[in-house]
Amino acid sequence: MVFSSKKEYLIHFLGDAFFFVFSLWLALFLRHLTLPSSQFFFEHLIPFFILFIFWFLVFYTIGLYDKQTVISRKKLPSTIINAQVINGIIAVFFFYFSPYFGITPKTNLFLYLVVSSFLIIWWRLFLSKTFRLGKRQSVIVVVTSPELKEIARELEENKKYNMEVFKVNPEEIKEKINQKASLIVADLEDLKVQEISDQFYQMLFSGITFINAQDLYQDLFEKVPLSLIKENWLLKNFYLEKTFYDLAKRVIDFALAFFFFILSLIVYPFVFLAIKIEDRGPVFIIQPRIGQKGLFVNVVKFRSMKKSDKGVWLEEDDERVTKVGRFLRKTRIDELPQLWNVVKGDLSLIGPRPDIAGLRQRLEKEIPYYKIRDLIRPGLSGWAQIKQESPPQSVKETRERLMYDFYYIKNRSLTFDFKIALKTIKILASRAGL
Repeated sequence: MVFSSKKEYLIHFLGDAFFFVFSLWLALFLRHLTLPSSQFFFEHLIPFFILFIFWFLVFYTIGLYDKQTVISRKKLPSTIINAQVINGIIAVFFFYFSPYFGITPKTNLFLYLVVSSFLIIWWRLFLSKTFRLGKRQSVIVVVTSPELKEIARELEENKKYNMEVFKVNPEEIKEKINQKASLIVADLEDLKVQEISDQFYQMLFSGITFINAQDLYQDLFEKVPLSLIKENWLLKNFYLEKTFYDLAKRVIDFALAFFFFILSLIVYPFVFLAIKIEDRGPVFIIQPRIGQKGLFVNVVKFRSMKKSDKGVWLEEDDERVTKVGRFLRKTRIDELPQLWNVVKGDLSLIGPRPDIAGLRQRLEKEIPYYKIRDLIRPGLSGWAQIKQESPPQSVKETRERLMYDFYYIKNRSLTFDFKIALKTIKILASRAGL
């Protein structure tokens, strides 16, 4: 981010080109476990060179040369993989309909796509940093909300961006433009910003790039700012009908939950004895929680408290939690019986955590659009659970959870669910000392 915009794009283009070619050589080497001869390599390079032209167009179209993609690198791996899938489909059709080159690479093509995807992700995320020479790039952030202040602070304090940030109000934009910033971040939906849109239009002819703060905020922090949430935004961004995804997810939920439920029965006798020895109370509790579409579901858990919380948030070292219960909560063993809720279809393995019924009315009153969480099936683990260090115990922390929940609902996919599952396993393993 420290070189000029044009030079930045050129560096990324040349790096991508190098790894396109090098990946072909490496794929041929891995396929035959011998150094490919010059003639053999060029026999493959000629048709692949034609493909490279189309592949660069895919990279450009999918946004890999956009300024926002360069700033926010969290989505780079998934974006590159999506591009490579498209590139692979193009390659299959190309070799099928163009048998003029005397090669029909199948294994080679598969190896090439795997190798090139890995190398380009490595190049974009890590190696490209070594080419960042010169002064820092200047960026103007038009501050119209607390979220814009967060963006400015992140770009300013995080050294990986290497940016010089100027925070301005909308009315100051004319004065600050002489800072020669090549990038302006603003909430283009904000009424104050819309009032100066004519000035922004004129700046386009000076080579200035504009980034919508709403999109950048979600890319940087992987959550949706609540100030963004309005009825029109919800209607445009929440695609609730994902038929294939919903069906596939339900099949996966049932299969995995049933398998792990049977496996978890090994633990039940030990938990039973531990709870009975401590206070001889009931082993299981049934909690009414809010499920999909606001319907009540009875969630089964191992008892970890002396008495029901009745919707009251826990405090640190809360006396209601038993000694055995602390261990069960820390390791999340107390939630193992909920696997049966997943088998039944009350819950999913991945999704927003279901609310305790006693808290729900208060949260709906204090947090706008809170009921949006009910549009999809709640889960045992979710995006908010792995992003927040501990469950929310206040309205403020619940607002933060909702921002992550909205991000999940908007972007949910099988790939995203798999990512959450892996991170959940990592967190549980660290808690268990593994």
